[in-house]
Order: sequence, then structure tokens, then C-alpha cells
Amino acid sequence: MRQAMWILVVALVMCQARWVNAVETTSFRKDVAPILLDNCVACHGAKKAEGNFRIDTFAKLKTAGDSESPPVVEKKSDESEILRRICATDIDERMPPEGDPLTADQISVIKRWIDEGAVFDGSAADAQLAAIVPPPVHPDPPVTYPSTVPITAVAFSPDGKELVVGGYHELSIWNVESGNLIRRIKNIGQRVHSLMFHIDGKTLAVGCGTPGKLGEVRLVEFASGNVQKVIGTTTDVVFDAVYSPDGKRLAAGSADAMIRVFDVNSGELQRTIASHSDWIISLAWNADGSKLAAASRDKTCKVFDTSNGELLVTYSGHNQPVKGIAFHPEGNEIFSAGGDNKLHRWKIADGAKSADVATGGEVMRLFRGDGFLFSVAADKIVRQFDAANQKAVRTMEGHADWVVSGTYHVASKRLATGAFNGEIRIWNVGDGSLVKAFTAAPGITQAVAAK
Repeated sequence: MRQAMWILVVALVMCQARWVNAVETTSFRKDVAPILLDNCVACHGAKKAEGNFRIDTFAKLKTAGDSESPPVVEKKSDESEILRRICATDIDERMPPEGDPLTADQISVIKRWIDEGAVFDGSAADAQLAAIVPPPVHPDPPVTYPSTVPITAVAFSPDGKELVVGGYHELSIWNVESGNLIRRIKNIGQRVHSLMFHIDGKTLAVGCGTPGKLGEVRLVEFASGNVQKVIGTTTDVVFDAVYSPDGKRLAAGSADAMIRVFDVNSGELQRTIASHSDWIISLAWNADGSKLAAASRDKTCKVFDTSNGELLVTYSGHNQPVKGIAFHPEGNEIFSAGGDNKLHRWKIADGAKSADVATGGEVMRLFRGDGFLFSVAADKIVRQFDAANQKAVRTMEGHADWVVSGTYHVASKRLATGAFNGEIRIWNVGDGSLVKAFTAAPGITQAVAAK
């Protein structure tokens, strides 16, 4: 009996010791990486590496820069260059060099992690820090907005009765007929740049992020508003996230100039495409999902084979940032538009331009629907083209500011457009008439008069 009791006591003590050790162990991915992302990656990342030192991956963090001093020495924080720099009192030595220094608590976390052995508990040492940290729980949006925000992303619900609008750390859902706010979905990135429903009509892909800090795609169950999955996490905003026609893959384009393709069911990264040299602003799949087209701030468009990521063609005819891209209905040509105030049409086979049409102002978005091609532009005008021949069908006017987003609903044949001043307009595509106009900012009930 005594022996059994002794064994039980020893077991309890061992379990308690293990529990205490587990609690006290500092996690790189949960505790250290978020501090580095928030305070250091902007100056020591892939785009900018002060002193030739990078910390955007664990492998880079362990590699010395120009100083040749080891950044991290396991169990020896006093010999680790990174700790010396974040603790420095000399402004020329201290990291970060601008803004507030790290807090005592943040420094303590990094010091403790190093002294415990600088253990890496992420998925891969060469993975981006943004991809290994746990998805953040974003702040709540303001209860009421002090002012309107630019409407950078909109999407009709599958039945066309509701309009999803990207806001500040949220999605707001509005009644299309009345313009009234129905509900709000929280835990979304700071700014939303793209919205797309899956073909099942249940899941919404939200491309969002905080400039220079975080980009991600949140897959949201539309009925409940719950975030089901977070994929495509990177160090800068995601500008576009588009499902493949069969709904099995999702491509995300971001400000880090990367295109990432994911398996929707597992969330696993299938392919990374690093061909552009600047922001990826817009993406489009062809009808069978075999090709992916991209528009970039680097003034080019590119088309890729999605089976292997191979570059098929580059179009360099814009000479200005390109912000919208779409496939021709027949699949052998591409439409693209952007800062040169023209809608271009060009061949995938050789990148030769077929035609161009003046758009009046800088095109902010370009999208197809029901045999039509739509552009929204900085000249405050919405344009409708025949997607087969690029001929102008009509213009829709009345917005008081840049039109920066748009979406089309096939069944109802309605178009929704969002402007920089927070105004939403719903149009009847059949005749170009205005169905409804309202300001999409919770707490601001200003009605927009129909014109």
C-alpha cells in the first residue's frame, strides 16, 4: 500500500514539474515572432534589409548581417547581437531606430527565449514569420464610425438580396432593396481589399490586412460569421483572393509581390509564384482553371500555367500600374486596365495587343459578368462593355468620388459599386438605371439621393 502511494506521489510531482515547465517555456511562434513582426520586419525583411540583416524567417534571424556578430546565441542572451541592439540606449544603436523602443516585457520575452535555448517551434525554419504565428484575433470595429471609409471591396450574397461591404476590421451586411444595415461580421483584418463567395454559396474568402505588417485570407462562414480558416498569411496586405472555377483552389495576390495558391479543403499551400516585382493587385482564373492571370503595380500582366506555375506570357503594354484583369470569354485573350486610362485586350499566345479603348480615368477594378465587362474608375464613372468585342455598352454616372470597387450578380442582373467616400450604388445593368444609393458606414445614416 505504501509503495503504491509513493508511486502515486512521485507521478504527481513529475506531472506537476512537466506542467510548470510547459507553462514557463517561451514559444518562438506564439511569443517571439509576433514581437518581431510588429517591430522589426519592416526594416529587416525581404524588401528592405538594414545592415544586410533580415528577420522575416527564423533561418534569416539566425544569420549575421554586416556586423558579423551572431544575432542569436543559444542560452547566451548576453552574447546575442539582437538583444544588445534592442536594449541599447544609444539611439544610433537601438532597434527599432524609429518610433518607440521595445517594452521591458517584450525584451524580457526575447531574452528568456534565448536563455532557454532559442528553440524553434514553427513549421519550417525558412517559412515567413507571418505564416507560422497563430492567426491574430483582430480588434472589434468601432460601434459607430466617426467618418466614412473607402469601399474597397463589395460582394453580393448568393441570392442577391444582401450586399457584403468591407469595413474597418469588419464586414457589414446591407439590404439591397432598403439600404439598411442587417448585421456585422467581426474578427477581420484592418482593411478588406477583396471578397469572393465559394461556389457552394456558404463560404466567403476575405483578402485583407494591415499595410506593411500583415496580410491574410480569412475564410468566413457567411451564415454565422465565424472564421473557419486563415490562409495566405504574409507580411503585407492581400489585395486579391479568388477561388478557382471548381472551388478546389484559391489564389491570393499580395503586396509582397507573391502569388500563393492553396488547397481550399486542407488550407495547404500548393504553389508560390514569384515572377512579379511589385504588388499583385488583381487575379483571374480562366474557365477550366488551367491558367491564372495577374495584374501588378510593376506595370505588367502575366499569365501562368497553374499545373506547374510556369510563366506563359508577360504583357508590358501599359507602362503604368495595372489594377484589373479578366479573361476574354473565349479564353485566348486577356483584358487589363489601370493607370494609363485604357482598357487593353491582348493575346495569351504571344502577348500581342489586339485593341485598346480609352476609359477616361484610372481604372481601379475590372471584372466580368453575364457576357459583360465592367470597369470602375477614378473619374467617378462606371463603364459597361461587351466582353466579346470590347465595345462600350453604357456608362453609369452619379458617384461623387473615385469608384474603387464593384461586383455583379447574374440572376438579378444588378451591379454594385463602392466609392472612396463610402457611397454604395446599386445599378440595373439592363438599362443602367440606379436602384439604390446609400452610405455604407455603420452609425452614419446619411441617405444618398438617387440621381
